[in-house]
Amino acid sequence: MAVFPKDFLWGAATAAYQVEGAHDEDGKGLSIWDVFSHLPGTTYQGTNGDVAVDHYHRMQEDVALMAEMGLQSYRFSISWPRLLPAGRGKINEAGVKFYSDLIDALLAHNIEPMITLYHWDLPQALQDEGGWEVRSTAEAFEEYARLCYARFGSRVKLWATFNETIVFIGHGYITGSHPPSVNDPARAIQACHQVFIAHALAVKAFREMKVNGEIGFVNVLQPHTPLTNSPEDIAASELADAIHTHWFYDPVLKGSYPAELLEKTQALWGVPRFAPGDDALLRDNRCDFIGLNYYRRETVTANPDETRTQANNSGEKNSGGEFGFKGLFKFVRNPDGVYTDWDWEIWPQGLTDGIMMVKARYGDIPVYITENGLGAKDPIINGEIVDQSRIDYLRMHIEALEKAIELGADIRGYYPWSFIDLLSWLNGYKKQYGFVYVDHQQNLARKRKKSFYWYKGVIESHGGVR
Repeated sequence: MAVFPKDFLWGAATAAYQVEGAHDEDGKGLSIWDVFSHLPGTTYQGTNGDVAVDHYHRMQEDVALMAEMGLQSYRFSISWPRLLPAGRGKINEAGVKFYSDLIDALLAHNIEPMITLYHWDLPQALQDEGGWEVRSTAEAFEEYARLCYARFGSRVKLWATFNETIVFIGHGYITGSHPPSVNDPARAIQACHQVFIAHALAVKAFREMKVNGEIGFVNVLQPHTPLTNSPEDIAASELADAIHTHWFYDPVLKGSYPAELLEKTQALWGVPRFAPGDDALLRDNRCDFIGLNYYRRETVTANPDETRTQANNSGEKNSGGEFGFKGLFKFVRNPDGVYTDWDWEIWPQGLTDGIMMVKARYGDIPVYITENGLGAKDPIINGEIVDQSRIDYLRMHIEALEKAIELGADIRGYYPWSFIDLLSWLNGYKKQYGFVYVDHQQNLARKRKKSFYWYKGVIESHGGVR
């Protein structure tokens, strides 16, 4: 029998920019992705979210499909510039109505909404003022969060402030592959600090407004394994843990940065710079839960070579280069690993290990698996989308989740990425994740995949039938 708790939520997830489209309709302001994706050479085959999969106009149809599949919860993000076109100030009531109608539609089908306030689509107006590097953006985020709590807080119990800070700060300010396309670790660290401050301000507002719910933060869960047992590789792997995990988890779960790493960054670059009261703000406004996005582990080795950050955005195996930083560490291919077309290792045990790693460091914090899924090119056979590899992937990871629960982890829900095939930020539509296929040759028609029916069975049996 499955060990999943009685009130465990079986869900699925998406993000606003990747599904909604309607990028300039009904008063919506531009986001940084609306601008960046139109610059030459920034995305695979020049794809952008102007239309995406048109969820903005097909919301009722999509929610009906969620209900048919039996979803108990749906994690989605709100587009900040759809509510506040300039990032602050004047409210776009048409945008508020869209999300209000979405929430009502979900609740009418007994689907619990989980809102992510920020999934990377910063209002361009705020970026023009300095974006995440300036304190005023954190203050604007608090205003935006308060608006969301006021309009939706009576109907929504599960909230997350930010999604994957390591990605939008790392790629935005270090690799330069995301907006604002900067290559400067000092600016990255300061921008990251303002995100943590924005989170703390939003948590403080949540509690001041007495919203009847829980608020958390969503991080990448990426365990690291040294390539060999050499002291150099072990040290490199520990450093990867410190930079890729502890730096992003400690401020929201412990209320402070990892001391040794903070000392190093401030000695090297003088960042992060703290404003008066920042220490107390972080310490006093910690999460109710942590959301974990797990896709893969990384095998780590020492890196005396050059810094390289080339990713695989084509879906052609082995087309990505090494990712690593000179003098620190680099990620290398596990010689015994099984990899996707995008060079991501499939390693379900990492989900169990990662959850227990979080429990060991942070105690009995409630956990939601807010993303987990397989990016693949799904085969169509006689008109049926036969995504058996996705079923196999999810089955193995649900089993890994079960092991973590048996080991004592407090896991509250599972949200595969994604409910529907959507726009992958840099990979276009070639990389598919969804239970629902979108036919871009036939007016974006929705088609149920084999995995749609499989996950429906998993939900109906509360994880007992896989």
